[in-house]
Amino acid sequence: MDNAYLIETIIKVVVILLVFSALAGIGTYFERKILAFMQRRLGPMNVGPFGLLQVGADGIKLFTKEDIIPSNVVGPIFKIAPVITAATAFMAAAAIPFLPSFTLFGYEVHPIVADINIGILYVLGVMAIGLFGPLLGGMASANKFALLSAARAAAVFISYEVVTGLSALAPIMMVGSLSLIDFNNYQIENGWIVWSQPLAFILFWIAAFAETGRTPFHLIANDHEIIDGFGTEYSGMRWGLFFIGEYANMFFISFVIPIIFLGGFGDGTVLGAFALFGKMAFFFFFFLWTRAAWPDVRPDQLMWLCWKVLMPLAVINVVITGFVMMF
Repeated sequence: MDNAYLIETIIKVVVILLVFSALAGIGTYFERKILAFMQRRLGPMNVGPFGLLQVGADGIKLFTKEDIIPSNVVGPIFKIAPVITAATAFMAAAAIPFLPSFTLFGYEVHPIVADINIGILYVLGVMAIGLFGPLLGGMASANKFALLSAARAAAVFISYEVVTGLSALAPIMMVGSLSLIDFNNYQIENGWIVWSQPLAFILFWIAAFAETGRTPFHLIANDHEIIDGFGTEYSGMRWGLFFIGEYANMFFISFVIPIIFLGGFGDGTVLGAFALFGKMAFFFFFFLWTRAAWPDVRPDQLMWLCWKVLMPLAVINVVITGFVMMF
């Protein structure tokens, strides 16, 4: 049994790495297409039918492009920073149930690497560690613009982790567990948490944009700036690892939000599994939609929103939830 569990776990890890690494590239195709549609242009069209092979062309370019290490950088830290970003993104997937349990050839498969009893804390904690990728990359780059971007990244991540944690605290109080499986099972009997915690849902969703570095909170490496933020000095696959980490985080947080607030995969039927993927697809699409529809805010506006609006609302929501549960 132990050997079967070990083999199953290894297979799950490999599948997650392969699938979501590929989805990171495919996600860029959909983003470029959606942005193009909203801006009245075509997007990728020339490489393959409807530009579908553009994903493969970009992957080949990243793997074969010269890996340039500037002379003045802090070499070991500069090299390890992209690995931290990608690794922490995939590590966060360990406690996320991507599908309900199912039986395959008489063997029950649980599509979660580890159903630990601190699942939410683990996911949010590991994603928070991902801050060290941009921070160390920018600090080690010997480039003042990369350093400024790294400082902005640290400010955004640290600030909005507070909102993320406080907004998740009220649902945790209701469920009485940190396991995402328990969140799913709780909502089977008691209905979606979003109906009793709409404010927590909105706050968590807003904070997700800051945690993933997406517009309108894209202050880590603004698209309208000439430089690429903390990744200015990076090239080839090292830059690609930052890229994969960002899109993997978008996919994973798009799974976490519906599992916590929108019923997850329900009672484990095939329809419930498709429903979870539909919810995930909506949240991922929303990440792309906001990039086309909203401008970036200034750093001072972002910090004002966090500390003077979102955090007080999150604290008030936790207090109200506590009083309601007491009485």
